[in-house]
Amino acid sequence: MSAFDVELGRAIGRALGETFALRHGSALHGGDTSEARRVGDGVCSFFVKTQPAARLAMFEAEAAGLAELAAADAVRVPQVICHGVAAGRAYLVLEDLPLQAHGDAAALGRALAQQHRVTSTRFGWRQDNWIGATAQPNPWQADWVRFWQEARLGFQLRLAARNGHGGALQRDGETLLAGLGAILADHAPAPSLLHGDLWGGNHGYLGDGSPVIFDPAPYFGDRECDIAMTELFGGFAPAFHAAYRDAWPLDAGYPVRRMLYNLYHVLNHANMFGGGYVGQAHRLIQQLLAQMR
Repeated sequence: MSAFDVELGRAIGRALGETFALRHGSALHGGDTSEARRVGDGVCSFFVKTQPAARLAMFEAEAAGLAELAAADAVRVPQVICHGVAAGRAYLVLEDLPLQAHGDAAALGRALAQQHRVTSTRFGWRQDNWIGATAQPNPWQADWVRFWQEARLGFQLRLAARNGHGGALQRDGETLLAGLGAILADHAPAPSLLHGDLWGGNHGYLGDGSPVIFDPAPYFGDRECDIAMTELFGGFAPAFHAAYRDAWPLDAGYPVRRMLYNLYHVLNHANMFGGGYVGQAHRLIQQLLAQMR
């Protein structure tokens, strides 16, 4: 038993208010930014994510995000047990839910629409967080166009420049930033509570079919941002989309805004992974510029 396991077991016990002697753990696969394990004492088990101690703030933000989504009482999220640092490693301990890939997709659509009806008076969130391994600033802003210019596309384009992705990407990206008002003209979204990183790998279903979402990057923004990302990489059943639109139809002009909102995530992937995502981001920018002509 490592020093980390001993300290982690004590931290879980303190959070539960009872003795918890960690006896076993097994590595899990699939995460891009954190190491994941399932640990237990022979009676109950927990899902644990770990990072170097310097990245504790990522887990603090994730815990706060899960609490925000849980308070919406719409889509279920894993319960946060505790987080902290043990033996030089940051950790986040969550409820261990037995998830499966398929379930009641229509229920997810209806519940997400319910979550999106939780609103704020401004765009942003009470703290910054992360989108994957990338910092995500969430300054409060009354104007949606300015928020998207500065805290989303502008931030990612500046990061791309620092990562060496300049040239036409930056030139056309700056033109797009200047013209965002035209693309978002006559669109006045309410600041809805978003999951923020709702790709197919961040949702699942319990044995009874009920949906669960996790790994959030929440903020208050245009609800279409969440819907757009569900269409970026796939992984969501047609029943999900149909149920969401039945509960809350999308506004006219969504197909163009879908490209704009997904550009943020493609730029983020370009900044994290490079490769073909850089070209994909530039093509999206060019398609959006064509809409402005």
